[in-house]
Amino acid sequence: MTDPSPPTWRARLGRNVLALAAVSFLTDVSSDMTYPLLPLFLATTLGASATAVGAIEGAAETAAALLKLFSGWLSDRVPRRKPLVLAGYGIASLIRPLIGLAQSVAQVLAIRVTDRIGKGIRGAPRDALIADSVDPAIRGRAFGFHRAADHAGAVVGPLLAFALLRWAGLEVRQIFLLTAIPGALAVAALLFGVREVPRETAQTAQDTRKLDLRAPLGKRFWTFLAVLLVFTLGNSTDAFLLLRARDLGIDAALIPILWALLHVVKSLSSTPGGALSDRIGRKPLLISGWILYAAVYFALARADAAWQVWALFAVYGIYFGLTEGVEKALVADLVPADRRGSAFGWYNLALGIGALPASLIFGAIWDRAGAPVAFGFGAAMALAAAVGITFVAPSREA
Repeated sequence: MTDPSPPTWRARLGRNVLALAAVSFLTDVSSDMTYPLLPLFLATTLGASATAVGAIEGAAETAAALLKLFSGWLSDRVPRRKPLVLAGYGIASLIRPLIGLAQSVAQVLAIRVTDRIGKGIRGAPRDALIADSVDPAIRGRAFGFHRAADHAGAVVGPLLAFALLRWAGLEVRQIFLLTAIPGALAVAALLFGVREVPRETAQTAQDTRKLDLRAPLGKRFWTFLAVLLVFTLGNSTDAFLLLRARDLGIDAALIPILWALLHVVKSLSSTPGGALSDRIGRKPLLISGWILYAAVYFALARADAAWQVWALFAVYGIYFGLTEGVEKALVADLVPADRRGSAFGWYNLALGIGALPASLIFGAIWDRAGAPVAFGFGAAMALAAAVGITFVAPSREA
């Protein structure tokens, strides 16, 4: 559904977008102090297989997706979205450091699932709150800016982990425990920086009817989710990219630097990608991003040197800039303002439904046929989605 706002693309992002960007920055500092080290911790310290790594990450993301559907649905039915967002960030910030105390794969699984439960509670209400807080003409830029801040945190987190490992002499478990500090700062930034948007001001100018929470989300929304699900089935956890980097000769101490490089590119490309979608439409950006994803995965399947990994991780970051904020802006474009929470819930459910089988399939292919075949499968699914969206997604909604 298109909001009838004038083309005020120079409009300011506003306090909520800036504050939520700061929250995501700090949360990703915390999360990405852990994430690039976790696959190696599971594989070397706890003896987990590639299939087990895929199962942990897939189960965690699926749990998050299921809760995003419920929390998004609930946020459309209560007068305030902020309490749900605060609860989600609070749970994740409390549970994440406990990985430093884990002694088994099962314990890591429980911690990761609980961490992602927090993400599930906060995700859809937060995205709906961003959409509620900005002019529709800059919706792509707002989501792109938020993703840029998120990825900037994912730059600082690995670099901080690298510095603590290399120069402070800390152990991996100690790094995990220290993630409590940026997590607590994120919760404080949310508590004091984000203001609730009164639901009546979040409605479009012509939408004076009462909230119709039983109204359909629309055929275009569901067809977009169907294509997204095809892509997601080939989009396994990035933990496999880190395992591939290790296999191709990247030293374990450099893994956080490699992860930081990826997020530098993500951060630099997200705001321009979202803003460009405001000008030329969402569809061209999504097609380009998914084709680029396929090219990177095909190249990783055939890579045979460490320098190639560095180059491909940099190119891979551009895919995120072209798609992450654009997908969310498209979701907000396609549905009425009073159904945004539910729409973002369904959007994240589609991602989560694909996350577990995608990671399990990828891990199983890796264990049985090797990494090149697994990466080839992911590339093929991305190409299929790029073809599919040409038939079902509108080229411009906002």
